[in-house]
Amino acid sequence: MHPETMFGWPTRTDNDPARVALLLPGRAYVPARPLLHYAKTVLTAHGWTTQEVWWQQPPDLPPDDYPTWVIDQVTRYVEQEVDARRVLLVGKSLASFAASVAADRDLPAIWLTPLLHHPQVTGALRRAKARTLLVGGTADTAWKSEVARALPVEHLEVPGADHGLETRNPVGSAEVLARVTAAMESFVRNL
Repeated sequence: MHPETMFGWPTRTDNDPARVALLLPGRAYVPARPLLHYAKTVLTAHGWTTQEVWWQQPPDLPPDDYPTWVIDQVTRYVEQEVDARRVLLVGKSLASFAASVAADRDLPAIWLTPLLHHPQVTGALRRAKARTLLVGGTADTAWKSEVARALPVEHLEVPGADHGLETRNPVGSAEVLARVTAAMESFVRNL
């Protein structure tokens, strides 16, 4: 782990080194969890090299500083650790603060449960020029249906899904995961 960035990357799939997808965790949602795991599976099936990013916010970091911290971490990682012609960002929740990195660098992105209640995230998504997919659930307080529909990006809204894109029914949660995976597969196939 690089202590200066708080990043670690225990796994990397090596397919096309000119196409690298960064898998960015949420605050407590690591790349090994189902949504990011299946994103990785989809990407590797389509020939992308994937790089899992594992981070831990400094324990004394106030929540108001999360946006700047995420942007700094992802910018540093893109600039120093990725040497590819094409970069795709795939992030969960907290990682959606990096939507500004994607917008500034014209990078395609998939944001799982993006923080649409935060103006910094929605402002960056309004500036997105590269293909972008948002996935959220109607039972998630961070997901704003009307905001998602108004943004110039693709979106999948899952009725009844919470911030983990799960429902109260385990079978329903598995069905949501299948639906989200299919949406990611279609998005990646058409990049």
